[in-house]
Amino acid sequence: MPENVEAGIGRTRNRWGEGERLRGEILEAAGRLLAELGGEDGLTIRGVARAVGIAPASIYQHFSDRAELVSGLLAHEYARLRESMRAAEESLGETDVVGRVRAQIHAYCAFAMENPGHYRLMLANGASRPAPGARAEGPLLDVIDRLAAGFERCVEAGHPLRVTPGRAAAVVFVGAHGRVALFHSVLNRTGAELVEPFVDELVALVFA
Repeated sequence: MPENVEAGIGRTRNRWGEGERLRGEILEAAGRLLAELGGEDGLTIRGVARAVGIAPASIYQHFSDRAELVSGLLAHEYARLRESMRAAEESLGETDVVGRVRAQIHAYCAFAMENPGHYRLMLANGASRPAPGARAEGPLLDVIDRLAAGFERCVEAGHPLRVTPGRAAAVVFVGAHGRVALFHSVLNRTGAELVEPFVDELVALVFA
């Protein structure tokens, strides 16, 4: 059976103007495949199309090639991470500035532990330098900047730091990443319950 016929079975065609919905379905399917594969190496246009139930040609209407699909997936996953961190922060009152920082880093670690394939891909492609000597930029640094802003609010609220807010954010982020990486490296994935207390200690250590 031709691929375009086989792929279309079981799926209702989007109505005119619903292209963005299809784009979202493509990214969600790519994310599911990434989780199953544990990395991007096996992620293909054909495999994603099969998972969505469409012909590969339909994907090319939204992503010109595999590299653009991966780029779109990265943006999609970073948006999910940022929303998770925002929701965690806003679940606490505005006066609990230290608790709000902890909530953000807890959300970050939970995302990383629950999505190891996504996390590896995001770390590998989360920052770059637009030109030699220029400041690095990218969605991963946006996440660190969000933590830095949280530490700045702590200082403004009368909770002094041992280091600058930017340095505090970097220290906590790197420490949390190391703990998560250790969790990922253990085959039976034990020790998840120790991640939050560990990052809480890190947060406590950067305060004077």
